[in-house]
Amino acid sequence: MAVEVVMPKLGMAMKEGSVSLWHKKEGDPVTKGDIIANIGSEKIETDLEAPADGVLLKIAVPEGEGVAPGTVIGYIGQPGEQVSGAAAGTAAGEAAPSVVVPDASPAGGQPASAEAPAHGRDIKVSPVARKMAEAAGLDIANLTGTGPQGRITKEDVEHAIANATSASSASASTGEAAASSAGTNATAAPSGFTEHTEQIPVTGIRKVIAVRMHDSLQQSAQLTLTLRADVTDLLALQRQMSETAQRQHEVKLTVTNFIARAVVLSLKRHKQMNSAYIDDRIHVFDHVHLGIAVALDKGLVVPVIRHADQYSVLDLSRQIKALAQQARNGQLGSDALQGSTFTITNLGAYGIDYFTPILNTPEAGILGVGSVAEMPVYKGDDLQRRSLLPLSLTFDHRVLDGAPAAEFLRAVKDALEDPYRLVL
Repeated sequence: MAVEVVMPKLGMAMKEGSVSLWHKKEGDPVTKGDIIANIGSEKIETDLEAPADGVLLKIAVPEGEGVAPGTVIGYIGQPGEQVSGAAAGTAAGEAAPSVVVPDASPAGGQPASAEAPAHGRDIKVSPVARKMAEAAGLDIANLTGTGPQGRITKEDVEHAIANATSASSASASTGEAAASSAGTNATAAPSGFTEHTEQIPVTGIRKVIAVRMHDSLQQSAQLTLTLRADVTDLLALQRQMSETAQRQHEVKLTVTNFIARAVVLSLKRHKQMNSAYIDDRIHVFDHVHLGIAVALDKGLVVPVIRHADQYSVLDLSRQIKALAQQARNGQLGSDALQGSTFTITNLGAYGIDYFTPILNTPEAGILGVGSVAEMPVYKGDDLQRRSLLPLSLTFDHRVLDGAPAAEFLRAVKDALEDPYRLVL
């Protein structure tokens, strides 16, 4: 009997997931534990393993289509084994809620045209197909579904878009020909050259990042302040402590660990920065839940160190390393990605100096960390070679003004320039 492959629940808050990529095709042999697909939710992307040995008999949910956790997305069985049409149809049907197309007739109540489709009827359409149709300006009532029970699929919408594009191109070609015959000069592409455009659906983590970043800029008043911190003494302290920390505690201390500690101490002194703008109220927090941005191949995630103000530099190092590793392995639950009160994002490894980080709303602040640079600096009358660290603070001007934001950034700088405060 065929074994069902179901959409896993990647956290308590997950309401919908999608298959980002099928690694196997129908008919391909699989072994229990093989990676057969990449599964993505709003904030997490992970590998899906085959639950049994056999062959992939059927893919019930195509790539990019959103379905609820627990939905059957495929079947694994023995070669030649048949999956009943009813079972496959039910699995796909669970992932495709019906959409009611509202009555679009004129105010007088008469149909717009005799050929218009029946309005108010239930139309089965997958969430991805509906979003694609809306983005392309297509009326789903005019589309013909080829999925189970007449459901409109992503492929149906893509086909309709391709037809519309072809018709538009044909119309444009006709117009160009007419213009040419009227004496208008046009420059033709060289013979044998064609232009290709790759279209990549925005799904999974990339979709969430796109929406959140756009909403952040639209819904907050963001301003960025920058300065350099002299971390010459900090780097010397890090080198002194690294060997002992590695030997006695199996912890590798990095500059990011010290920066995290400096930020936490500064947030405790400047609580206005450790706040959020929610429903026209400023929520000021006593605790510090620190978000640390982690770059993945498919997007950025921000795991949260809860009660980071209770941790030493060594504890923060352990937490940062563990969360980053879980994020890269796709093992973070959605709960680990929520509730931060302030975020740190570090692009120093890429050689970046200053940049403008975007707020992880509703947080009031985010600190961008650049690459340490060796520069000549006057210390009194002496010109010395010092290590300077660029810092970029973006804050929500609705929550606080430039002066208190500058005071917070200065506090971070002072803490980094007096590094022994961070370990005592």
